Amino acid sequence: MDERATGVEQVRLVPWAEGDFWLLRRANSPAMTEQLGGPESEEKLADRHRRYVEPFAGRMYRVTLADTGETVGSIGYWEREWRGETVWETGWGILPEFQGRGLAATAARALVDVVRQRAGHDGHPALHAFPKVEHAASNGVCRKAGFTLLGQADFEYPKGNPIRSNDWYVDLRTGPAAATG
Repeated sequence: MDERATGVEQVRLVPWAEGDFWLLRRANSPAMTEQLGGPESEEKLADRHRRYVEPFAGRMYRVTLADTGETVGSIGYWEREWRGETVWETGWGILPEFQGRGLAATAARALVDVVRQRAGHDGHPALHAFPKVEHAASNGVCRKAGFTLLGQADFEYPKGNPIRSNDWYVDLRTGPAAATG
């Protein structure tokens, strides 16, 4: 578990476990998946859950409140080929009733620290986030979590669905994630 004391509320990153499938179902609402191509089928959710539970290069976490242990969302990181090198990519989702409290940015800063600790072992120099250009909340999370905006990029997500995203970056070879307002 990793805990970071930034912001008003502290969060913990709890490694994804077999019993966390309920969170994928809960986050599979139209409102939570609007920027991700919409809700997934039960079969796709089950496949995603299996990928999260099985060992892979990267890791998924439940985001919990440090003081109560209440689950507020998820965050994770995974490998991606980007501009000729292997980097880490991150993504998150905070349940609607917990949004607007800075929890995603706090979790993102904690994740940067977790990934940075691992960076020396695998050599990946960077952590990127690719929110849609028009997704103000996720772009705000990147800014508040200390990511640097590199520009825009074209993606397909889900496959076959072209989107325009911002490319936010953290250099994992430098110090802790900066908290910015």
